[in-house]
Amino acid sequence: MQATKTEGQPTGISGGAAASAALPTQRLRDRKVKDLISDKKRLVEVPYTASLADTMNALLANRVVAVPVAAPPGHWIGAGGSMILESDKQTGAARKHYIGMLTMLDVLAHIAGNQADPAEDDGGELDRKMQVPVSSIIGHCLESLSLWTLNSNTGIIDCMEVFSKGIHRALVPVDGHTENIAGVELVESASSYRMVTQMDLLKFLKLHENELRGILGRSIREFGAVSEYVFGVSDRTKVIHAIRCMNGASLSAVPIIESTNDIEENHGELINGKERRLMGTFSATDLRGCPMPLLKSCLQMNVMDFINRLSDIPLHEASGLRNSTKELITCGPGSLLGEAVDKVVHNHVHRVWVVDELGLLAGLISLTDIIRATRAWMISEPA
Repeated sequence: MQATKTEGQPTGISGGAAASAALPTQRLRDRKVKDLISDKKRLVEVPYTASLADTMNALLANRVVAVPVAAPPGHWIGAGGSMILESDKQTGAARKHYIGMLTMLDVLAHIAGNQADPAEDDGGELDRKMQVPVSSIIGHCLESLSLWTLNSNTGIIDCMEVFSKGIHRALVPVDGHTENIAGVELVESASSYRMVTQMDLLKFLKLHENELRGILGRSIREFGAVSEYVFGVSDRTKVIHAIRCMNGASLSAVPIIESTNDIEENHGELINGKERRLMGTFSATDLRGCPMPLLKSCLQMNVMDFINRLSDIPLHEASGLRNSTKELITCGPGSLLGEAVDKVVHNHVHRVWVVDELGLLAGLISLTDIIRATRAWMISEPA
């Protein structure tokens, strides 16, 4: 049964209550990565020969924002020097080598390109970009330069440490042959793998919210969970310029800020969104759900018009995506951490914008921020 709201509960636990709370917290600390993947389906992957267009279709069909790329063993050096192999369960012979992880940030970097302005051509350049083999664009963003694995027996605290440093996902070997816990240069061989993500961890923590009431019932500011530096794009920014801004700053999403005639600013660059009115979110996930013919015609469109047009496509709604200009996911500076967790899990978003009572941006809280704050509290709690 779902727990009741934490609003109005005391921010600390003392006396006998502290002793009774210690045991559930310890039980949570004893959980393993395998508890996060117990109901995960088989790994979604693409072959190294797949075109970027086919890979985008796979991302959309499976509602994911990253996929590992598989190649024949013995011909590639894996991302970060890794050697992550899938092997035959009976013979141990290597069947495939995971050479890297393609993320939507890699796609953004590839689309942004180096030419003067790809939005001014006839669309042929974008067509050519979408037909390149996916293996050629791995590593365009920082995260895909490394391929992380987590052993299924890794403790939940150690898993949280990895994800609190900005790592968004890792492969988990099933029936693996090594004792290593985690690493970017890990030699691993297993008959199959599962993917574990920051969102999987947040969903797990949500299921155990009663054991975390000591942290979830506190303000998001109390544990320093709010990032106060927020850079975004204006509502007049063109789609191609927003893509380039996100690529240059390695951002998977940016707030869309209301432009004003009182401030002279370059709509082709990132702007400081602090104390500016929030209009929506421009995300790499939006591009995942955008058919290529539409994207070609919309690169010169401003981001607000693009999102509104995209939301009218039946495929966009069917894929579980939302119109971020009409469904802003926000919380206030005094909101409880539990409220932020509820919103990211329920809406399947990777950040919540923090706005004041006037609707002006005060910061953001990301999955990384939530995990970092929760881990710090769990470590500080008595065993």
